[in-house]
Amino acid sequence: MKKSLVVALIVAGLFTMAGSAFAVTFVTIGSGGVGGTYYPLGGAMAEVLSKADIGVKATSRSTSASRENCRLLAAGRAQIGMTMGSTLYQAYKGLDAFEQDGELPLRILMHMYPAPHHLVTTTKTGITSFEDIRGKKISLGAPGGGDQVLTQMILAAAGIDPDKDINKQQLTQPEGVMALKDGNVDAVFWNFATPGSAVLEVSAVRDVVLVPLPQDLVDKVTAAHPFLFAYRIPKETYPGQTEDVLTVADGNFLAVNADMDEKLGYDLVKTLIEHREEFVKVTQQAAHFVPEEASVGIIPFTAGAAKYFKEQGFEVETK
Repeated sequence: MKKSLVVALIVAGLFTMAGSAFAVTFVTIGSGGVGGTYYPLGGAMAEVLSKADIGVKATSRSTSASRENCRLLAAGRAQIGMTMGSTLYQAYKGLDAFEQDGELPLRILMHMYPAPHHLVTTTKTGITSFEDIRGKKISLGAPGGGDQVLTQMILAAAGIDPDKDINKQQLTQPEGVMALKDGNVDAVFWNFATPGSAVLEVSAVRDVVLVPLPQDLVDKVTAAHPFLFAYRIPKETYPGQTEDVLTVADGNFLAVNADMDEKLGYDLVKTLIEHREEFVKVTQQAAHFVPEEASVGIIPFTAGAAKYFKEQGFEVETK
């Protein structure tokens, strides 16, 4: 009897240990549409996380990106979601498009890469400073598009009325490229990750100039819109760019639900950052997957990510 009991206990213990050893956490990554950066990056992340020895089986799901991903996270239908910072902030605060949702229980896993605002002109226009745009023909971006929304925020902070102080144009990116090439506009505002193909296309036939935003204007914009942050476009990002250019940027983030387990959050962010080079093969934006940039925040971080960044020498907000 005693011998049988001992054997039974040993067998039960072995099964328990085996179950623990092979426990798997299933993670769904909400990425984006097939044509964008989020979609292939999400697939690469799922592959890396599944192969890493962290007990995770990850899959990537094509979505309509930021807004849908925030809602999927809040509902527990995705564990990681890719989102623009402006959308993430609105979801966290229950603002604008999320007024009906209320404040969603979201946290940051890591900041992926910035999308800095560009004010682009050519050497022929004589525009060298932000104030020089007054009275000139300036494209704010396409009507209702993200470019124009951010441009309007900047102009408002600068006290510039686009209907009175400039000759306002509202061009899509392809239209802006053609107009700048042909001299039909003096400058354009664009928002995208660097290097932007639109700027490179213009630079192939014209000497382009990136106009910096004044520091006091950057301070006003970021104070009024906490989801934006100061950013310098590094010199030599574009042909003829000999100095860093100060501007403001929106960010692209990996967000998670606020209740994510600390160990899981730690393992996820550590694995993603340590496998940066594998993601660079998918997009050059993954070069930003380093602790000093990944720890940029606009809302609190999940506890596991905070633990990892603290080990790397970066304190982040968790509440």
